[in-house]
Amino acid sequence: MLELFWLLLPLAAFSGYLIGRRGSERSSGAKFSQLSQTYFSGLNYLLNEQPDKALEVFLKIAEMDSDTFETQLALGNLFRRRGETDRAIRLHQDLYSRPKLSAEQRSIALQELGEDYMRAGLLDRAEALYTDLLSIGSQAPVALKHLIAIYQQERDWTRAIEMATKLDQLKGGGNALIAQFHCELAESARTQGATDDARRSAMQALRIDPKCVRARILLGRIERKSERMDLAIEHFEAAAETDPDFLPEVLPELLDAFEAQSACHQASEFLDRMLVRDRGVSAMLARSAMIERMQSRNEAITFLADRLHQRPSVRGVLKIIDLSFAGEQGNRAEAVGLVRELLHRLLDRKPGYRCNRCGFSPRALHWQCPSCKSWGSIKPVPGMAGE
Repeated sequence: MLELFWLLLPLAAFSGYLIGRRGSERSSGAKFSQLSQTYFSGLNYLLNEQPDKALEVFLKIAEMDSDTFETQLALGNLFRRRGETDRAIRLHQDLYSRPKLSAEQRSIALQELGEDYMRAGLLDRAEALYTDLLSIGSQAPVALKHLIAIYQQERDWTRAIEMATKLDQLKGGGNALIAQFHCELAESARTQGATDDARRSAMQALRIDPKCVRARILLGRIERKSERMDLAIEHFEAAAETDPDFLPEVLPELLDAFEAQSACHQASEFLDRMLVRDRGVSAMLARSAMIERMQSRNEAITFLADRLHQRPSVRGVLKIIDLSFAGEQGNRAEAVGLVRELLHRLLDRKPGYRCNRCGFSPRALHWQCPSCKSWGSIKPVPGMAGE
């Protein structure tokens, strides 16, 4: 109900403007009087938190002034937002067919009709319409954005790359998006076992956007599967150093690659570098495990205790409990088990990832946010109860 209230406010404001304009043109007359009375009736419903009744009134105002282009646009948009796409399509088709429209108005009506088709799931019609709009210079950026959205829905990454490249040439700033599309091609090829194609697409993504963490992770996994561990290590390290928030995503595979190369010293150096930059606890936990294996459990406990004073972490506390109370028996073991269970419950309730654009919190990594549809905005959650 509250969403509908805010949706009606722009239409109410426009209706007031429209009536004011009509009033300046015709200070008297039955039509103006009727519009004025209807408008204030609708405004009264809106102020009294009766948006459903207000909606009916403002729709009536728009229908009474059927000759005004702006009014009909507002009415069509309202139909679309309410999910009445059939009515929106009919209205915008009728609007587009009017003979007295200017070229700019005609292109705007066509753009709105394309959005109606997209909302209705008629992607083929929307694609044809926006392809036509590309020939209108002023509408090309808008048409390209919609075509990119269509090809994303259809998972036609080659066409999406083509449109995104054209948009980048017009406006710039599209390298990160184009790189993500190449990564999608790489993921698809890797799933099908086409390793060379996957490698080429991931490398192309990296050439377009040298800071593309996803491309680095993909290349690391491709090279690890191909048993080229030196290259896998190079790519995984580069991914973590480009954006340390993604360290939890690459660290298990990176440590396996180090072990396959018998490169314990190189692994220790890498973890020491990441301890300074990692906002989470992955580097700290991995380094403590190495200290336990290569030195002693007590040294690992001391290392963790010092670090946890600086950076509190539930996962760190769990690890230090495991190291400190591994051999407990009887009542003490039961008490330690209860603490461990409570800490695990606390971790289970926390989302592992969060979109830094809209705040959506999935439990798995998505390269495109399912909520706001932005690319590369979801990361592991650092902090006390984070990763």
